[in-house]
Amino acid sequence: MKRITLALSLTLLAVPAGASYRLMPAGQNVVILKSPLSVTPSIHWNRVSDKPGKSAEVWTLDGAALNDVTFYAGIENDKPIVRDTSKATRPLPRFSSTMLAPDVAQLFEATYRVALGTPLMAIDTIEPASFAGAKGFRFTFSYTMQGEDVRRKGEATGAIIGGRLYLLSFEAPAIHYFGHDLAAYRALVASARVGVDAKER
Repeated sequence: MKRITLALSLTLLAVPAGASYRLMPAGQNVVILKSPLSVTPSIHWNRVSDKPGKSAEVWTLDGAALNDVTFYAGIENDKPIVRDTSKATRPLPRFSSTMLAPDVAQLFEATYRVALGTPLMAIDTIEPASFAGAKGFRFTFSYTMQGEDVRRKGEATGAIIGGRLYLLSFEAPAIHYFGHDLAAYRALVASARVGVDAKER
């Protein structure tokens, strides 16, 4: 198991200091949040105890400030992709089951802009991709927190299956970590399955 680096997360999915981690062993099927989504990691990952939403959880290799994957496990129609903590003053945009790939990317971007309070967020590319055996999409993104110098890059892959959004997103500092750990994230994506017969580990 890789050592968890104690670092302040700059991400939307910031991990509190008291968060705990659970090893997700390589080669074992893992069901995400008792949903139809499951993956089989090719290397050891660490699951973060604090979740950004009812249908979202975070895994990391070295700490969420350095490399993290967020699983969006069946976001329902008319729900935000992460927990809406400021509904009155800064409500998050909501997913619609009729969205196309550009709409999902725009939803993702708008969510980050609102939740992070930064205009320095952009979707860089969008393209078709297969996800869990379904026709889906892949998009890349980048952002920088206001007042910080760290530029972060990300990649997200997913599909709308049965009217729900299933998505895996990876992000890390553009320098070193993104390129270094991208293959491990893509291996998770390649292993993703969406079915009703999965059992929680």
